[in-house]
Amino acid sequence: MIRIIHLTDLHLSHPDAGDPGDRSENARTLTQVITAINAMETQPAFVVASGDLTNLGDTASYHLLRDHLAPLKAPLLMALGNHDKRAGFYAAWGHDGTEEPYFHESLHSGLHVITLDTSLAGHVAGTICAHQFALLEAALAEHEDKPKIIVMHHPPRIDADGLPWGSIDMASTERLAATLRGHNIAAILSGHIHINRVSHWHGIPIIVSIGLNSSVDLLETVDMRLIEGRGFGICDWRPSGMSVSFVPLTPVPRELGTIDRARLLAFT
Repeated sequence: MIRIIHLTDLHLSHPDAGDPGDRSENARTLTQVITAINAMETQPAFVVASGDLTNLGDTASYHLLRDHLAPLKAPLLMALGNHDKRAGFYAAWGHDGTEEPYFHESLHSGLHVITLDTSLAGHVAGTICAHQFALLEAALAEHEDKPKIIVMHHPPRIDADGLPWGSIDMASTERLAATLRGHNIAAILSGHIHINRVSHWHGIPIIVSIGLNSSVDLLETVDMRLIEGRGFGICDWRPSGMSVSFVPLTPVPRELGTIDRARLLAFT
């Protein structure tokens, strides 16, 4: 089994960034999550943060993000979302002057992880540019014996009649489906829509985690009602496939009781 922790939608803001919303709770939540990950008995092979790392995309907020992520023991893989800005992200990591989409690939514990940058400046919806499709096609040709994890902030558009801002555009979705066809894709890890959701898209699990900022009331079907709700995903890869467990952080769950380990092991 290979364990992956899936974080998304951190929406961190430096206190001096001029963010009209109070994001201080997000920083505290991130610290809570890092502490929890480091204390896990089964340590993850890596941690994914699938975009909207900051809320405003300024360099100071990315520096704050780096400080908060520094104690994390496991390797971290990041993607950029619609709230991120490439200039601020690259500046904080010592690569000033570039505006290229952030594309990344690496091997971790036998998994080939490919990160796409689906952000489109000035837009809530996402896309995948032709340059990244070329990079993706080249990456898929490598390590063909390894299962692949695709990390992208905006998920593919699984419903043609769905809200267009909640995914990459349909043209990118259709090209992505064609590009991934025939490859061993273990899962796509995404965020953006602030809900916990698992979809099967052309046989590929698309895992969307609620994120560390807020949630969406799924019972409100007319307007979008934002509610309290933060969490992350524990993804376990086995040769039989990917499974995910969603960990709620807020509202804080009320304990109803405890069954000790010895009794659990005695159950038949």
